[in-house]
Amino acid sequence: MTGWDVLDRVLRNLSPVAATILLVATAVICVVGFSKYGFNFFKYGFTQKEVDDLSKKIDGLAGEMNKRMDSMAEDIRNIRAEFRGELAEFRGELAEFRGELETIKVNHFGHLKNFLGELTSILLDKNIINNTDKARLDNQLRDM
Repeated sequence: MTGWDVLDRVLRNLSPVAATILLVATAVICVVGFSKYGFNFFKYGFTQKEVDDLSKKIDGLAGEMNKRMDSMAEDIRNIRAEFRGELAEFRGELAEFRGELETIKVNHFGHLKNFLGELTSILLDKNIINNTDKARLDNQLRDM
């Protein structure tokens, strides 16, 4: 049984006046819907949204998206500023570390020069090297 069979049974059970009123009302509804929405009325009915309603929704969504993009851009700027601060702090600590490393190198080399000076003196005392060799080694250490 199809929809047409159901419609045929309903129309047969109605009086001719009621059937005529029902058909006229249906025709008026179809004419009004078709004049407002065109062929889409037969596909979607009266539940269609107006173009103005859609444009308002799209504008609202675009405004919200712009707000979110602005918020994200602000967050990115804050992260960049924080990163720059951390980078500057790191560079300061690195410069301080380099200064300490240079100090350690100088002190370590100074101890090494003292050790080599003592070693040449011991070698001279043990008669392994002579005064000329010791003077030459001392001159080499002094130039370093």
